[in-house]
Amino acid sequence: MGFFTDTSVCIGCKACEVACKEWNAVPEDGLELTGMSYDNTQGLGADTWRHVAFIEQRKPVGNAEAGERGDLRWLMASDVCKHCTHAACLDVCPTGALVRTEFGTVVVQEDVCNGCGYCVPACPYGVIDQRKEDGRVWKCTLCYDRIGAGQEPACAKACPTDSIQYGPLDELRERAAARVEALHDIGVADARLYGDDPDDGVGGDGAFFLLLDEPEVYGLPPDPVVTTRDLPAMWRHAGVAAAALLGGVAAVFAAHGRTGGRR
Repeated sequence: MGFFTDTSVCIGCKACEVACKEWNAVPEDGLELTGMSYDNTQGLGADTWRHVAFIEQRKPVGNAEAGERGDLRWLMASDVCKHCTHAACLDVCPTGALVRTEFGTVVVQEDVCNGCGYCVPACPYGVIDQRKEDGRVWKCTLCYDRIGAGQEPACAKACPTDSIQYGPLDELRERAAARVEALHDIGVADARLYGDDPDDGVGGDGAFFLLLDEPEVYGLPPDPVVTTRDLPAMWRHAGVAAAALLGGVAAVFAAHGRTGGRR
């Protein structure tokens, strides 16, 4: 199960942010305007599990003609944890606080997290964050309690334009591909999917997006990779080095023993 977020129909109402906070009892996080846009949450964090980005561009949409104010447009997108198929946060967690659920999502068990913070730099998207009060990490659970009860996540339920859609990933990918094709047909050539490919660097995301520009415009890495991808090779090399060291020590002791025996 997962999310498909179609940013082409996002109106920036922030109903998803409010619904997420209300349902999951996420604390208030400052409401500080950036001075650059109407974005007052600025990014994902321990107390912001959904973040609606407001991006202002001097660029028309598709075949649209420039209006009286020129070719200004807003790109709005509701970002969230990607629930990676190959999640590095799971690999580095020493306590098992981060787990893969029966729905394929990744959640943090706050009563098991010891606040070590290893998962924070491991996340290729910079999603996981620690609360200053106790050091534990918090992030989107894809409303584990709701989907366990057969309900859709609060953000998807609250979205008035169906920009956020929830369901089986295969079904969402088919729907998203059809939407991109429809946008291309009406001249929106920049429409593209992000995070939908199971062969990408994280094995595909459980939360993927339809974007209207390059990922970097939305603050997303263009080619994310699982940060622990080299761990198996590193362990193999360490094993070979340890075996060579033990072999050398054994050889020294064997040679020393023969010398001592002659005395």
